Amino acid sequence: MTEPTLDIVAIGNAIVDVIAQADDDFITSTGVTKGSMRLMDEPTSDHLYSRMGPGREISGGSAANTVAGMAMMGARCGFIGQVADDQLGEVFAHDIRANGVTFNTPARAGQPSTARCLILVTPDAQRTMNTFLGASQYLPEAALDRDLIASASILYLEGYLWDPEEPRAAMKAAIEIAHQAGRKVAFTLSDAFCISRHRADFVKLLDSKAVDILFANEVELLSLTELEDFDVALDQVAAKVPTLVVTRSEHGAVAVQDGRRVAVGAEPIERIVDTTGAGDLFAAGFMTGQVQGRSLEDSLRMGAIAAAEVISHYGARPEAQLDELIRSRLG
Repeated sequence: MTEPTLDIVAIGNAIVDVIAQADDDFITSTGVTKGSMRLMDEPTSDHLYSRMGPGREISGGSAANTVAGMAMMGARCGFIGQVADDQLGEVFAHDIRANGVTFNTPARAGQPSTARCLILVTPDAQRTMNTFLGASQYLPEAALDRDLIASASILYLEGYLWDPEEPRAAMKAAIEIAHQAGRKVAFTLSDAFCISRHRADFVKLLDSKAVDILFANEVELLSLTELEDFDVALDQVAAKVPTLVVTRSEHGAVAVQDGRRVAVGAEPIERIVDTTGAGDLFAAGFMTGQVQGRSLEDSLRMGAIAAAEVISHYGARPEAQLDELIRSRLG
């Protein structure tokens, strides 16, 4: 087995986030549950965009946020995701490459356009996401950079992309490539709605030992197991995967690695502004710690530090120098 030249390659939705402030009345008028994520077609997305207040365009996508955060902490990263040959596609490609992430997936000609997520942030920092997946749903297996996947210590996959048939097939192929190269596969469950649609597939991935590192939040863990007791659910899933990481919002996070359970508290923060990207950046901190050879405790703390930074401002990409922040907190 050759030595990896990258720390991580992620496959995920290539999305540009448009973030705007909104009040509860506006959220209610959209017909979406506050704090949730819904999928929409392009005309519906265009209509909502026309009603939103002033917004900020920031490249996003769950796995893309994670590798951008890892790159800021000194990790060597690559990303595979589908954009269209349009303005937002150029924005996404520029932003992720500017973070030092290798991104070579060719843009897709024609319709649909590049994916976008309209994020409405209320004064209590809750984010309501309205997502048009666009071109990101059409990532074919043929677009996979096999050498790039095989070159990374970890292949990281996002559950959000499991829904469409083409990228699901591409991710299954990528898992085979990674395992054949002797690499680890990490998977994030992404959202309870993904689990409700694909629970059988996700359980099969775990039962077949296809996943080495699983990320979930508390709600997702309970949804996956269809249990109500957190500790019972944690034990059940931990028995199926070498490393399980579960975030618990203000209650911190817990990881079980090869039977050893470790918990950390949430990092203190003056004010929560926008929770967009908290889980993405937690995964970034944790995996960076792992590829750096840090302890399970330190890796969890790195995740908590990165998550605390991103929820202190608008947007799902860090604004502070994460590597310096980690050094000041952990050394």
